[in-house]
Amino acid sequence: MRLQQFTIGRPQPFRWSGPNSGNARRNMAVAHLTPPLLTLPRAFLITLFISPLLSGCFSGDSGGTSSDTSTGRINALGISGMSYQTASQTGRTDANGQFLYYPGETLSLQVGNLLIAEGVPAQEWVTPLEFIPEIRTQLEVPSVDDEGLSTHTITEQQLITRIPLTNLTRFLIALNWTDNLRENEGIEIRDRVIQQLNAALPNLTSPIDFTVSEAEFNATGNQPSPANQLLAAICFYPEGDELCEQPPTEEEINNAPERPEDEDDWAPDVDYKQDLSARRQRILEAVRSMDEVDAEDARLYLTRELNAISTTIGNRFYLDNHIARHPDSDTSIKQVKIRRIRGGLDLANLEAITTRPQDVVLHSFSWQTATVEYYVSGPTDGESEIVTSFLPEDTYRWVRKSLRVVITD
Repeated sequence: MRLQQFTIGRPQPFRWSGPNSGNARRNMAVAHLTPPLLTLPRAFLITLFISPLLSGCFSGDSGGTSSDTSTGRINALGISGMSYQTASQTGRTDANGQFLYYPGETLSLQVGNLLIAEGVPAQEWVTPLEFIPEIRTQLEVPSVDDEGLSTHTITEQQLITRIPLTNLTRFLIALNWTDNLRENEGIEIRDRVIQQLNAALPNLTSPIDFTVSEAEFNATGNQPSPANQLLAAICFYPEGDELCEQPPTEEEINNAPERPEDEDDWAPDVDYKQDLSARRQRILEAVRSMDEVDAEDARLYLTRELNAISTTIGNRFYLDNHIARHPDSDTSIKQVKIRRIRGGLDLANLEAITTRPQDVVLHSFSWQTATVEYYVSGPTDGESEIVTSFLPEDTYRWVRKSLRVVITD
């Protein structure tokens, strides 16, 4: 069942107070029109209306390839080197984290022979939040912000604290070729890492379990966690580098000769006790472990990626104007329309508020026509902001756009 246009006449404006109304930024009168809730499940709507998705550049609209497949991406800045499979496609994510699919397919993801996720809906943007079924389902339920408008960002921030997600994200970050994930770079999982990972998998004492506590996932010492066993078997340096060798044993160090005090007496082809000890220390310090990437690192990384995706989606839409000016004598109904840069506009839901209903009153809003109607009711120099929050058909992410309305003489 579709939402019907919600229309009001000219009632006396009322005041709305959000849960954080003490905040100075929110301490304004807000008229909030609440249309009926969407009754069809979002997953069903996505299956019905999912459109061709992102192809090529990061900021562009969706598009097909020469074979009419769509292109998706793992995270905003990408996770490269992941093997993927759909009902029709198979391959490895490229340097931008991109993969091919047909709309309606599901996605399986692996790092080498290690299964990371399966049954993930293939779409334009896929993040680690979609890897875990329970979290993926909850993404479809929006939260309500202080202005009374639906938003996905609060839901995302609540979900990124879940232990299975943080463990999984930390593990993927730990597989990045460099030990410092830079601000403007995605995760790079190189072939050399994958080869070593595949060789080490059969030797793990048990499978990697992302659902255990962070402390158990980080375990070291005599009983290291499977994740740390795997990391210890991977050298993140070029083949042949000294740091990829087995470290000298304590016995080898103890049996080595002491270095002569006089440097002139040093033999170039002799490994002295001090040399072996220093080499052992360098090699051991080069071994990665899960405690080098904590939960806060994972949350910051996920927040960065999620915000970048939301910004990219939001930039595809705009309103007719940023500012509208109307004389106080003109009380006729005005209209502002939501538009999309390149391509048609299909909305699943639309909400709108006016921040100063004593000056500007909402008359109606409609997701079917992607329009908001309003009229001015205040004096000269009065003004209000009309804030719209709308849900495009092919995503769970709500987009926020505002129109400033100024009353002139």
